[in-house]
Amino acid sequence: MVMSFQFPAYFTAIFIITRVMSIMKISKPLDVHHKDIRAVDLATKLSVDPSAIESASRDFGGIVKAEPEAVLHPSAPQDIAALIKFSYSNSVPFGIAAKGHGHSVRGQAMAENGVVVDMRSMANKRRNGTGIRVSIDRLYADVGGEQLWIDVLNATLEYGLAPISWTDYLYLTVGGTLSNAGISGQTFRYGPQISNVLEMDVITGKADFLTCSPRMNSELFYAVLGGLGQFGIITRARIPLQPAPKRVKWVRLLYDDFSSFTKDQELLISKNGRKDKSALDYLEGSLLMDQGSPDNWRSSFFPYKDHPKIISLITKHGIIYCLEIVKHYDDRTKHTVDKEMEQVLQGMNYMPGFIFGKDVGYEEFLNRVRSGELKLKSQGLWDVPHPWLNLFIPKSQISDFNNGVFRGIVLERNITTGPVLVYPMNRQKWDDRMSAVIPDEEIFYTVGFLHSSGFDTWKAFEDQNKDIMRFCNKTGIMLKQYLPHYSTKEEWVHHFGSKWKVFQHRKYQFDPRMLLSPGQRIFNNN
Repeated sequence: MVMSFQFPAYFTAIFIITRVMSIMKISKPLDVHHKDIRAVDLATKLSVDPSAIESASRDFGGIVKAEPEAVLHPSAPQDIAALIKFSYSNSVPFGIAAKGHGHSVRGQAMAENGVVVDMRSMANKRRNGTGIRVSIDRLYADVGGEQLWIDVLNATLEYGLAPISWTDYLYLTVGGTLSNAGISGQTFRYGPQISNVLEMDVITGKADFLTCSPRMNSELFYAVLGGLGQFGIITRARIPLQPAPKRVKWVRLLYDDFSSFTKDQELLISKNGRKDKSALDYLEGSLLMDQGSPDNWRSSFFPYKDHPKIISLITKHGIIYCLEIVKHYDDRTKHTVDKEMEQVLQGMNYMPGFIFGKDVGYEEFLNRVRSGELKLKSQGLWDVPHPWLNLFIPKSQISDFNNGVFRGIVLERNITTGPVLVYPMNRQKWDDRMSAVIPDEEIFYTVGFLHSSGFDTWKAFEDQNKDIMRFCNKTGIMLKQYLPHYSTKEEWVHHFGSKWKVFQHRKYQFDPRMLLSPGQRIFNNN
């Protein structure tokens, strides 16, 4: 069979792949007339351009930098599979990391001296299983792993439908959040995003292209969900849908007492049945501290005229606790939603006079962070270091955490900028067969220190994060990190606890040459 190539493109491809192979010390001869034609085709989508390398070597955290040798811009999942196969079959394999919107904060989507796969390059390409395809009759959407959740929302709303579980920020890829968990104020009732997936297409570390679900290739299905990218790259996910509400009742309540704050949260999440009409649809808590305006980049909420009295409260108490709740409604329930919200608020112990409400569109609520993002970008304050720390704290120890961390370390240092979140979840909404790790107690809290810092000041926040971790270790608080970051194998083994042996077994089963997600440094931390 005679193969024909455009002359310049052919030699450009040969040059790139030869260079990549040379840099990565791959000595396998390139047979361009036969079996490596796919490799030559792959090379046309590999970039060693300095701007592409620079972009792939950084993430939203702005702290870690790790340069890959090349960046793959795939036009189809088959390109990703070819790359993995190319590495897997060589005597000296190279690391491969999938990068979506680059919202990681500790280099998790990087591949030093390897290849970063730019998943977003497939977002606007036509391919089998690409984009977002909505099944109205079966109430699901088949979604490319490279797609942003904001685009999933917009596509499904055209049919009056929407996914069930969300993250606070929608400009994240589907594959990215499913590789972690995907949490927000809906999690207490609907579970994390990984509990709301019907099936997936995954490319493993052996270049196997598999469809998996609870009934088909189930071991891979449960491994990948919350698996930190260690077992495969998600190229398609089938997401269940439900009729989308039209609007939401959105309320914030202020507390000066932490015990009252947590008791009210725990009472509210006890009503968590998916079909329970008396249950809330969203619940989050946060800290208000001496940071200027009571509003933050996540949303502007409090009426400006009330800012002085809220700031006065913060000055008096040091920390004020804010409870944020939401109830959805549509044309059918718009006449009853106010009464239902009143019933929810009965008996709650918030500070009298410090209740604030809004009525907004459903899409506006879900995309509430976007306006703050655009404002910060216009001020040059978005693309700065983000030394974040996200933790899961058992209910039985959240009071100790408040006393030692919120009112101890954080208040005393007084350097915290950006939101500090604290809100509870129900363990029963998580599936223990998945790779994600959570505390053993039935109720646990997520605590998120979502710092923004200057380029020269992020180390102070890192020191605070380390002090928080040291305090928890010293006092026996059995936390688990969300979006975990550790530097030694021993720390990773401790993190996974009873799941470590299963996690390790799955790695050997689906990625035996340890190719995928090297930036996590779970199996390559020496």
